[in-house]
Amino acid sequence: MREIFHMELKQVGSDLRLMAGYVAAAMEKATEALATGDLMLAEQVIDSDERINDLHRSLDEFCISLLARQAPVAADLRLVVAAMRMSQTLERMGDLARHVASIARGRYPQAAVDADVLDLLVKMGRQASAVACRVIELVDTKDLSIAAEIAREDDVLDQLHRQTFQYALNDDHQMTRQQVVDTVLLGRFLERFGDHAVSLAHRVSYLVTGQLTAQVETEVVASAD
Repeated sequence: MREIFHMELKQVGSDLRLMAGYVAAAMEKATEALATGDLMLAEQVIDSDERINDLHRSLDEFCISLLARQAPVAADLRLVVAAMRMSQTLERMGDLARHVASIARGRYPQAAVDADVLDLLVKMGRQASAVACRVIELVDTKDLSIAAEIAREDDVLDQLHRQTFQYALNDDHQMTRQQVVDTVLLGRFLERFGDHAVSLAHRVSYLVTGQLTAQVETEVVASAD
C-alpha cells in the first residue's frame, strides 16, 4: 500500500509539472499575440485555458482522494496540501495569460496600445514568460535557489509595472481612454502573474523546509476565514 501511495504522490508531482508547462506556454503565446496581433494565437491561448482548468480540477479531486484514503501525515501531508494550493496558483496564472490574450483578440486587427507602450508591455510579457519557465524548473527540482531567483525576477516585473503607470498618466502620449484602460489592465495582469509565481515559490519552500514564510502564513489564515 505504501508503494502505491508513493506512486500516487509522484503522479501529483507530474501533474503539477504538466500544469506549469501549460501555463508557461500560455503566457509565451499570449505575449506573442499581443506583440504581433496574431488573432489565431490569441484564440489558442483562450481555448487552451480550459485544459489548465481541467487539470486543476482533476488534481484537486485526486489530492482529496489521497487525503481520504491514505490519511497522510508529516511530510506526505505537507506535500498533498501544498500541491492543492500550487495547483490553484497555477490555474490563476493560466487565467491571467488568458486575460492578456483576450485583450489582444478584442482589439484585432489593431494593436491594443501605441507602439512605445506596446514595447513595454511585451517586455513585461517576456519577463513573465521567463518567470514561468523558472517555475517549471522549481516544480521539477524543488531547488530553493530557483525560488529565490523567481522572487528577484518578479522584482523586475514590478519595476516594469510601475513604468506602465507613467505611460497611462502622461497626457503627451495622447492615448484613447480604451488604450489607457488596456495599458493599466495588461500591466496589472502581468504583474499579478509574477506575484503568483512568487506565491508558488514560497509554497515550495514550505514543502521543502516545513517552515512557514510570512506569505504562506497569510495564505493559511485567509483560507481558514
